[in-house]
Amino acid sequence: MAIIFHEAAREFHLYNDKLSYIIKILENGHLGQLYFGARIADRKDFDHLLETCYRPMTAYQSENYAFSLEHIKQEYPVYGTTDFKLPAMEILQPDGSRITNFTYCSHRIFQGKPGLKGLPATYTEAEEEADTLEVTLKDELLGLKLILLYTIFNREGAIARSARFENPTEETYKITRAMSTSLDLPDCNYDWIQFSGAWSRERQVKTRRLEQGIQSVGSNRGHSSATHNPFIVLKRPTADEFQGEVMGFSLIYSGNFLAQAEVDTYNVTRVMLGIHPFSFTWNLMPGESFQTPEAVTVYSKDGLNGMSQTFHRLYRSRLARGEWRDKVRPVLLNNWEATYFNFDENKLVDIARAAKADGVELFVLDDGWFGARSNDYAGLGDWYANTERLPNGIKGLSERIEALGMKFGLWVELEMANMDSDLYRSHPDWLLQTPGRTLSHGRHQYVLDFSRAEVVDHIYDMVAKILSESKVSYIKWDMNRSITECYSLALTPERQGEVFHRYILGLYSLYERLIQNFPHILFESCASGGARFDAGMLYYAPQCWTSDDSDAAERIKIQYGTSFGYPVVSMGAHVSAVPNHQLNRITPLSTRGNVAFFGAFGYELDLQKLSPKEREMVREQIRFMKRYRSVIQFGTFYRLQSPFENNIAAWMTVSEDQKTAIVGYYKILNDVNCEYRRLRLKGLDPDKIYHIDQTGSCHGGDELMNLGLITTDASAGQPGSGQPEEGFDVCTDFWSKLYVLTAE
Repeated sequence: MAIIFHEAAREFHLYNDKLSYIIKILENGHLGQLYFGARIADRKDFDHLLETCYRPMTAYQSENYAFSLEHIKQEYPVYGTTDFKLPAMEILQPDGSRITNFTYCSHRIFQGKPGLKGLPATYTEAEEEADTLEVTLKDELLGLKLILLYTIFNREGAIARSARFENPTEETYKITRAMSTSLDLPDCNYDWIQFSGAWSRERQVKTRRLEQGIQSVGSNRGHSSATHNPFIVLKRPTADEFQGEVMGFSLIYSGNFLAQAEVDTYNVTRVMLGIHPFSFTWNLMPGESFQTPEAVTVYSKDGLNGMSQTFHRLYRSRLARGEWRDKVRPVLLNNWEATYFNFDENKLVDIARAAKADGVELFVLDDGWFGARSNDYAGLGDWYANTERLPNGIKGLSERIEALGMKFGLWVELEMANMDSDLYRSHPDWLLQTPGRTLSHGRHQYVLDFSRAEVVDHIYDMVAKILSESKVSYIKWDMNRSITECYSLALTPERQGEVFHRYILGLYSLYERLIQNFPHILFESCASGGARFDAGMLYYAPQCWTSDDSDAAERIKIQYGTSFGYPVVSMGAHVSAVPNHQLNRITPLSTRGNVAFFGAFGYELDLQKLSPKEREMVREQIRFMKRYRSVIQFGTFYRLQSPFENNIAAWMTVSEDQKTAIVGYYKILNDVNCEYRRLRLKGLDPDKIYHIDQTGSCHGGDELMNLGLITTDASAGQPGSGQPEEGFDVCTDFWSKLYVLTAE
């Protein structure tokens, strides 16, 4: 067991080789936080870590003037009973009070990890992979129970946490705040890192020092959003990618969220992560329970890469599920930027035939195949084929694509409807809408009320019919607008604060039904690109369209930022046409490929429009990806140089046996007469000799990691002279190079 309970000291010690987490039952019955960090040896008690003293202007619950919750680090704190920081929970009671007092009742320690009903969560395949602590607390006055769950993964520096509220009484209580995790740290000497942006510039790395007060990011858009990601990092100021103490906090949830760090006047830092309390209430009815989403906290003393690699391993193999979890991803071609809405069946087959000739394995039909869909104004909600464009329906088209020797994929946007649709004309009340208020739109579409089971059932029936009749191997599930006027016509006024969360539960239920009934399908989530790229989605769809911005230079930043919390195999990354459709930028085809290789690889263009030389380059890219995709998608990934700090960015991936490594090296803008350059590599076997395909030279792993790989290029001179040094490629803006290292 990786969890010990010291009965005399009333302390829990969760530990493995990488971390220790120590919790104490305090004298008032609450849970106190004694330590979270690197593994320390166990002892019979850690009472010395509970520091208390009398402080002026402090409130106390008893005559013990050294004990106040304002100055004690806690596990799941409440406001108003001597603690004045923002709480982990709040419950509005029938008499108007919000004061609660949940005290220890019992606990249970067991092997394995329980699932969370209706919610995504990490899991185990064998009980010995993890141990779980379940602590039950009770408010004796209210009769409510609070169950805190802690799971420690025995081979990872990771703790999964969640909370469940149970109401065995005859009263109804209103939960107004319910965080998934809360962690009090003894100091504030940390840099805070968030991953923020907007459409087409998702997950940009933003760093600042923690200061007294509250720092937070969150979303009230109905989805996790491109604005902020439900993932934050605290690192010591001296920590970097390769060394130092780092903590990552990830919420496995796809709706409104809050990630917050509050630093008090004594420099104690309280980190919280969970459903955003703004616009959230939940009526806890008699005999019912409420389960928070799961949050995962990772501790690393090996820097940011160490933290990221833990998330990558855990989310790749114990969050993602199903047939595609451990499979390399097919090379695909999506028709959207090739045709937009201007296509028919024969045109699609011609594009697919050219793609097959170049080695593409999966053809994906994007928007425009259903209902009266010929533009953004109509058709959403009517999930049956437009027979004017596809006279043989999805069934006929999918059979023609498979006859070419390819698999067939389909785009959907199941959560939305246009007013010009049969669905809306039949069920206008199925939209989220506030009575008497203007109904806002985005992209001329409206959000269906997925808090209603009948709406979810209707959408499922339409999609299941298509999937049952056709040869569909892949679904791209898009979502192109945030929720406005969040009100369900099916719920009573007092339950309207539940709609945001109930919507996400409805979304999850639809995903679950589809993946259970069509387990062979590879699902890719999408939300105008990366506006719902979160851990919750990875439980249902093992990859996500990383961004609608497919420009290679911008994608370096987007994929770099995404890699902090999410595995490479989860990132949809494609080569698109130039000038780029988002930026009008022209980048070399080689660089577009060299960036897109590090993800679930594909194309967003009509290959028939490329020159013969470009077509041959595409064929070579596909051959390369097929040869090395298992290393790229499932190897150990290292960030080497940040595009947010340097003109040159670099990353690499190393196979599990350390015999193969792929290095991506990217120069954003060209330079002239620059210095000689070396790049220190990581993760190699120091005792192995590596052959570098691009140079033909051989070097020891110790040399490549300590001295570095020589990456000097033609810009160490005059790159525009037309006479580069022998062995150097001509260098341009947006230049890149891949290095393949193979152990001899």
